[in-house]
Amino acid sequence: MNDEGRWFSCLLAHASGSCPFIPRCRSVLESFMRCSLRLLLSAFVAFGLMMPSVSRGDEPLATLLGLPLVFRDDFESGNLDRWEPSEPKAWKIDIQNGNKVGSQFQHLVTKTPVRSPFNRSVAKDVIVGNCVLDVKLQSTARDYPHRSLCLFFGYQDPAHLYYVHLGQKTDDHANQIFIVNNEPRKKISTKTTEGTKWDNEWHHARVVREVESGKIEVFFDDMNVPVMTAVDKTFTWGQVGIGSFDDTGHFDDVLVYGTKVARPAAATKQN
Repeated sequence: MNDEGRWFSCLLAHASGSCPFIPRCRSVLESFMRCSLRLLLSAFVAFGLMMPSVSRGDEPLATLLGLPLVFRDDFESGNLDRWEPSEPKAWKIDIQNGNKVGSQFQHLVTKTPVRSPFNRSVAKDVIVGNCVLDVKLQSTARDYPHRSLCLFFGYQDPAHLYYVHLGQKTDDHANQIFIVNNEPRKKISTKTTEGTKWDNEWHHARVVREVESGKIEVFFDDMNVPVMTAVDKTFTWGQVGIGSFDDTGHFDDVLVYGTKVARPAAATKQN
């Protein structure tokens, strides 16, 4: 008799009261039920981590981490009018199974005042202090150690910004949090991983920025444990954006939660 048959026979005997080992049987069954319950709970947790944590149905949450939703683009409009790209020719709307996505479909070298990502597009007219940038993203680049996509925040101008480099293999110039402060990009990560495991599937990324404490946290697929952290108080406001250093990718369901602020007059004059 196989294991399933023995369990079934045991259950029948126990139910009829004819099992000669009722105390032992009860203990085994209780252990089995506890194990089954743990497995069931683990499955629910795993499923929850795979599901978008910022939406109910097709609608995003109105607030996240205490911050209101201030920007949303799922690209179903069919245009990129809400974005300011560093090179418009690198961007287009793509369609996947009837779903429109923002596509940085080619790498074009653009002139930057200091060493920083070439392919960048920031959300228009959305300047925030504390913020959460939540986005779905898909790498379309070839598979190599620096295969990557980038997320931008605290963007004030091409020489003053933060960005996250989600690179496949970590080194001082990949898979880190960086600051660009009128000099070539500088690593400020206090924690990272061995690398971002890219494939050809869609992934979920999030950047959490807290101005007062300087906290920066980056999440990838698992929204409970950050894959990167940093602390920096240099920039207290800026725009947010998507793109890559020198690769290609797709983006969708871009959500920005945050505290809107005005661009300082001095910065407006400089730009």
